[in-house]
Amino acid sequence: MATKSRTLTVTVHLRKPHKKQRAIKQSKAKRKIVRAGRRGGKTTLAADETVDRFLKGQRVLYAVPTGDQLTKWWFEVTHALEEPIREGVYYINNSEHTITRPGTENRIRGKTAWNADTLRGDFADFLILDEAQLMNEDTWGLVGAPMLLDNDGDAMFIYTPPSLKSRSVSKATDKMWMTKFAKVHANDPTGRWEIFTFTSHENPYISKVALADLVKDMSYEAIQQEIYVNEDIENPRALWTRKVIEQFRVTQLPRAPFQHNKKILLPVDLSRIVVAVDPTGSATGDECGIVVGGVWGGEDYVLEDLSLNGTPEQWSRAVVGAFHKYKADLIVAEDNYGGEMVEHTIKTADPSVTVKRIHASRGKVIRAEPISVRYTQGIVHHVGGFGALEDEMCLWSPGDASPNRLDALVWLITELEGLSTNDDLDGLGHIEEFKSRWVETYGEQD
Repeated sequence: MATKSRTLTVTVHLRKPHKKQRAIKQSKAKRKIVRAGRRGGKTTLAADETVDRFLKGQRVLYAVPTGDQLTKWWFEVTHALEEPIREGVYYINNSEHTITRPGTENRIRGKTAWNADTLRGDFADFLILDEAQLMNEDTWGLVGAPMLLDNDGDAMFIYTPPSLKSRSVSKATDKMWMTKFAKVHANDPTGRWEIFTFTSHENPYISKVALADLVKDMSYEAIQQEIYVNEDIENPRALWTRKVIEQFRVTQLPRAPFQHNKKILLPVDLSRIVVAVDPTGSATGDECGIVVGGVWGGEDYVLEDLSLNGTPEQWSRAVVGAFHKYKADLIVAEDNYGGEMVEHTIKTADPSVTVKRIHASRGKVIRAEPISVRYTQGIVHHVGGFGALEDEMCLWSPGDASPNRLDALVWLITELEGLSTNDDLDGLGHIEEFKSRWVETYGEQD
């Protein structure tokens, strides 16, 4: 008995891409780096590309740091494929965020991936790393790139330049790794890589009124980086400038002899070396500021920034390690968060180290301003470059919560210069006048 085959027609619903999204979709590059402003349409682009590649029979893997970020992409994908899923053309598993074509390897999968370990166990023809700046670098290098080898697959990296606030949640070792990654591949002569940039304002589908309201609550540097996608910026309200830091930067201590000690070059005639630590106020692994410096010839030299995201046990080991590595005279540690526990945590790692507890009784601007003055006077030098620390110095707005690397630097130079850490600021001369000017302009600082 003859049977008639049934022809099923279903519709896929995709959003209309805006001009910048179309250019990205039309690119033939195997590796696409997309840097875009908040609400610029990054997630919609990722969902659109996911569905297109899936309909072409590919295996697509979408990775993003958190579950909340995954939800938006999953909504867009499932909305686009709603009809064929309902008709049984594709099978959906909402708990695993997968859509498959039965009997094939054609599949969409979405998952959270902070680091290489959370991305393992899969392969793909097309890999999307969304909010890549928040992931550890090994997510791509150790796992992402190898999973594309079998089929010479494609990859898309999507990110927004991170502000100081967003960097605090990043799992990257280098918080600016995507910025540097993009610069490395910006002038690729082979055509394998292509870089795309668009601001929040270039998305015609978002409310301009809502965007204007959003900007009102953002700092200058956050607006420049997260709305206008500017990556190398300075905050006009910052106490430091990149020009001044660069002007007095050195590659080694002038005329200072060095000795070789376990592959570390140590300046032997620094008259004093200090490790400064600004502990995190959290026990869950937020960033702890750790900066090392010393005095030579009446001037201060910043030797290393060892700041890290870690538990008290982890940062205390790093502090003690720096103390011994540089044969330091002293560890200075802010005790506003934890009091005696700060010293106890460090001495638990090594009871032989010398710790001086300091307490912040003055506002951050008042503590930081005399240190910035020392920079302009050419008294403080960075021995080499400290990108993350220098970003904080040149982007921090007085009045905002200051980041921990910057706080550790301030405590370091304060100790090396013998400045007061309490309310007795008579030796600073101009500071009260400066305070009055800041209070008049910005109000009292925390």
